[in-house]
Amino acid sequence: MNNPRNSVQLIGHLGADPEMKTLENNSTMAKLRLATSESYKSASGDWKEETQWHRVTVWEALAERVGRQLTKGSFVLIQGKLMNKSYTDAQGIKRYVTEIRATSVIPLDKNKLSENTPLPDSPVMTDDDLPF
Repeated sequence: MNNPRNSVQLIGHLGADPEMKTLENNSTMAKLRLATSESYKSASGDWKEETQWHRVTVWEALAERVGRQLTKGSFVLIQGKLMNKSYTDAQGIKRYVTEIRATSVIPLDKNKLSENTPLPDSPVMTDDDLPF
């Protein structure tokens, strides 16, 4: 593998409305909480569902579109890369956070798309290719 890539793709539902922020340098950011779920059969034969929560950040024009178009419960495909961050909390303890920096957000709710908006043909889209 000559060119390893940091790439992640998740399909899930937003757990809250996008949290919009405008930074001091006038950059626009949206924070998303994405829930993904998996079902599996336990050793006892019972079906279980496990939900994972993911932190997602979206930037600039894509963040503005996400803020206008998506709400809590929206079903989306997120593509991006994993980012690891650290910070020191108020008690002086170093904390570590992993989040997804989205490069593509594709709504999968059919009722959120207009009649004239085709569903994407390709799983890889840039923010300029989004249907909203």
